[in-house]
Formats: sequence, structure tokens, C-alpha cells
Amino acid sequence: MEGPVGDATLVFDNFDIDLLVKVLVHTAFSPFFTFFIPVFYYFQGARWPNPILVVSSGYYVAISAFWLVKWYSRLFRNQGSLLFGPPRFDWGEQIVVITGGSSGIGGLIANTLAVRNVTVVVLDIDPIETENYNIAYYKCDVSKWEEVQAVAKKIQEELGHPTVLINNAGVVQGKLLVDLTPEDIQQTLSVNTLAHFWTLKAFLPEMIKQNKGHVIHMASVAGMVGMARMTDYCASKAALISLHESLRYELDHQYRAPGVRTTLVVSGRVLTRMFSTVRLSQNWLFKFFVPNLPPIAITKAVIAALDEQHSRTIYLPFYANFVPFVPLLPSFLRDFSQWLSGCDHAMEDFVKLSGRRPEEGPAPKAAVLSKAY
Repeated sequence: MEGPVGDATLVFDNFDIDLLVKVLVHTAFSPFFTFFIPVFYYFQGARWPNPILVVSSGYYVAISAFWLVKWYSRLFRNQGSLLFGPPRFDWGEQIVVITGGSSGIGGLIANTLAVRNVTVVVLDIDPIETENYNIAYYKCDVSKWEEVQAVAKKIQEELGHPTVLINNAGVVQGKLLVDLTPEDIQQTLSVNTLAHFWTLKAFLPEMIKQNKGHVIHMASVAGMVGMARMTDYCASKAALISLHESLRYELDHQYRAPGVRTTLVVSGRVLTRMFSTVRLSQNWLFKFFVPNLPPIAITKAVIAALDEQHSRTIYLPFYANFVPFVPLLPSFLRDFSQWLSGCDHAMEDFVKLSGRRPEEGPAPKAAVLSKAY
């Protein structure tokens, strides 16, 4: 196998905590699997109250209760039926709008959905390079309300009302707070936060009217914890997370449109151009517990969320599930986790490759050649 920069990699490089958890979920933490443990001991001659039978039965009950609560929580959040699932998701009837869909995660989602015969609309400053005929590109700076409003009207006239909105566009500066220019801050907050307001204002009204649709927001673990050289980025993602939560309750209790689903994707570092110059630890233990995400992992999660037709929050990779609890730790443990992650030094050699403004000029060639993700 070849790595992103041409280096040979070992099979074991793909073994991390996420793969281990996936195996355990289908074995040691599976109600179906654990059901047979006390059954096995029973047919081996164990009888109640034999400790081995009591412990294995208790373990099965605990595992089953965990998954039952998790399942019912999702069902309750989505006003689901105990007996009947939602109708099958008809991909052929969908019109999907993806912001920042010309490259990276957005580009991969666009091309993957296009294969499913979905009408895909890409909003980006740069055109998407694709051979899929059912991808429509509209040049749009989603950070500007006037452009979003004009493009939304054009899309509705030419293609119809979008049924799925994937807010994917993002930018990062990687500078210390005092080094950020007003233009840097304006760009980060406009693209990472305000653009979500503009696209929602443009496309949400029809979804509310139909009580049907799906909105997906791409957030980050950076929105839940602070990191050096990421003040603007962390603030923008924290605002996005709050926007997502507030929107869910507006849809449920104010607009009376619970059928409009909302999904929040909270991810760690994804192997795309935007964060390709971030410096992280190469220690095998760090890479095992804090793996990088390939864009395909995010794409699969987004498509699965649309297929399930449920509002939910997706944490990727596995460690992201614990990030919301980090700020609640005692200060010495909180600082230890910050030191362990190395996040306060990860951006020291960062070079901005994507989302560069005209006045910033092109990215340094050395950085582009050495980080060919």
C-alpha cells in the first residue's frame, strides 16, 4: 500500500481503536453474542445460582439495557414508532445541496451521491472537476448572503426545491490570536458559521413547509475544546454546534416540523488538503488512540445518516465521543489531556493551502508538494 505522500505503509498501520471498537461492538458488546454465553454455561451443567451463570446473565442484561436505552433515545428524538420504521429513503427524488463541494469531503460526497442517481448541487467558489452528469455547479461565495440568496432562487427555478442541505464549507487560518488580521477573522466566521445561517434561510423554509428534508452540519472536536492558534476556528465551530442544537428545538417546538431532520458530524482531523500541514505525533500509541480520518469515513457516515432518516449527532473517530466531557475534568487532568494530544503545538508549522484569499497569494510550492493529499 502507498501512503498519501508515497511512503510504504504496513497493514498494522490500519489497526487502531476504531477498528477494535467495531469488532467488540459485534462480539463482546453485542446482545446477540452475549446471549449465548449463559446459555453455553447452562448446557455445560451450570445451574442457578452458580456465580458464572449469574455473572454472564447479568452481563447480558447490562449490555442489552445499554443498547435498548440507546435505541429508544434515538427513536424518541425522532418521534419514531416502536413497531414501524420510516418509509424507504428514495434517493432518486432528492436534490442535495453541498457547500464547499468542489473538493475534499464535499467533493467526495457529491460524486458518491451522483452515482446513486441523485441530483447534486455544488456551491463553491471553484468549479468541481467531475464526469458525473447529474452534478450541477453554481459559483457562490456562501459567506455572502446576497450571493446565497441569488443562487438559491436560481436553483429553485432550474432544478426545484432542495430536499437535503449539507453545510460542508470550511476554512482555517492557523494563526495566533494577535496575528489574525480582521480579514482572517471575518473569513473564518463568515465561512464556518454565518454561511450556515445564509443557506438555512435560503433553503429551510420549503423544508419546513413540507415537513420533510435533512440538514447536515460539519462540525469539529475543535468546537468543544480550545486549541492554540485555533481561536477563530474553535469559536466558529462552537457557534455552529450551538446553532445546530437550537435549530433542532425550533423545528420541533416552534415550526412544528419534526420531519425535517438535522445531523451534526463532529469529527477529528480528516486527511484533506485543509489540514494537511498540521503536525501531529507519530507515536504509534497516539496514532492508535487518535487516528486520522480518511474522507471516505465521513462520506459513509453522511450517506448512512440520510438513509436512516434520523436526527442525530455523529462523533468520528471513536475518541471524539469523549471530547464533550474533557472540559468537565479537574484542571490538572484537563491540562494533561491537552498536553497528551499535542494540539497546542500542532499548528506551529501550519501552512494555509485551501481557502486562500487573493491578497494572500498562492500557497508556497514547497508546502503543496510535500502535502499532496
